[in-house]
Amino acid sequence: MVVAARKDGVTASPLTSSPAAIATTAQPGFLGSWLSRIPLPKWVLIAMAVAAVVLLLLFLICIVRCCCSKKKPRKKERVTLHTVSSPTTASLVQPEMEDLEQHVEQTGRGKLQYSLEYNFRAPELRVGVKQAAELKAMDRGGTSDPYVIVYLTSDTKKKYETKVYRKTLNPIFNESFIFQVTQAEVPESTLVMQIYDFNRFAKHDIIGEVRLPLASVSLQHIIEQWSDLAAANKVEEEQLGEICFSLRYVPSTGKLTVLILEAKKLKRMDSDGLSDPFVKVHLILNRKKWKKKKTNVKKNTLNPYFNEVFVFEVPFDQIQNMDVVISVWDHDKVTKNEPIGKLFLGCRATGNQLQHWSDMLSNPRRPLTQWHSLQPPDVVDKALGLKSYLKLPLPPR
Repeated sequence: MVVAARKDGVTASPLTSSPAAIATTAQPGFLGSWLSRIPLPKWVLIAMAVAAVVLLLLFLICIVRCCCSKKKPRKKERVTLHTVSSPTTASLVQPEMEDLEQHVEQTGRGKLQYSLEYNFRAPELRVGVKQAAELKAMDRGGTSDPYVIVYLTSDTKKKYETKVYRKTLNPIFNESFIFQVTQAEVPESTLVMQIYDFNRFAKHDIIGEVRLPLASVSLQHIIEQWSDLAAANKVEEEQLGEICFSLRYVPSTGKLTVLILEAKKLKRMDSDGLSDPFVKVHLILNRKKWKKKKTNVKKNTLNPYFNEVFVFEVPFDQIQNMDVVISVWDHDKVTKNEPIGKLFLGCRATGNQLQHWSDMLSNPRRPLTQWHSLQPPDVVDKALGLKSYLKLPLPPR
């Protein structure tokens, strides 16, 4: 057989004719050739592939969740705006925080019923505190111990109080109080009724108040009405009164003329609702008291008329370093005189006082008259920063 094959010129190999030999000599694919180049076991490659797939899935989940969370409020906002039919109310869908706080402050405090009756002959104002309803609960038990304080802004020292009613939000007071108020003072006064919650061992908490300017109501007949309670004012602005005076300075002679004309709407200092006012005029030189003069006392009045003139010698080289202090006092025979209010003029002053002083210096020999509002004495003293009292001689001329 072998000899016959060689004669034909063909050499047949037994290896090439087997199926196993054909399979091993077949060329591998692209992925197989790429994986065969990596010097790692197959189980490591499989683990890496699985980890990559897991990380990819987690990344896709995060992206989907972020997109959904951003779209939710937009969808909710669209629904809210579509439910509003009127374009004018669309802006109220999300109000400002300040508006919400103010709304809370002005509501939920309750309401108060009261009456007003003015006697033109006396003259006097009778204020009746009737009842309150739906008061704000101030205690832990969901109730309050309310009582009412009543006063006029024209005389904050004279205040009345009702009885305290325990554990109720709808107290019935039925109490009345009388204020001595002239017809001229009525338009300048405001009636204040404040409801407090009584606490035996702590500070009394204010529930709310009603402020009624008397100029806004007609006192020709008896008034009885309900009003909602509002948040109480933190600072009570006390009206001390006004004073009118004239200033005149002559540089050539060095004479300063102060004419005290009148005052009005002064603060009540006596128990009868009046005062005994008089005016002091102080000259302050280099922040030290220098000279002073005072008017006569006007008995039992809140609108005194003085018309008294004072002349001071003030050299021209000292006028820039001087302050003029105008103060109104209440005279008392038994106790010490009390200051009602003050103000000062000079180069260190501000507002109307500075303007009055500047006008006087700009118009020598000409008297200039002006009304001024009185200020708290302690405020003026602090602004002046006075040193100890020292009477100075006149500078040489």
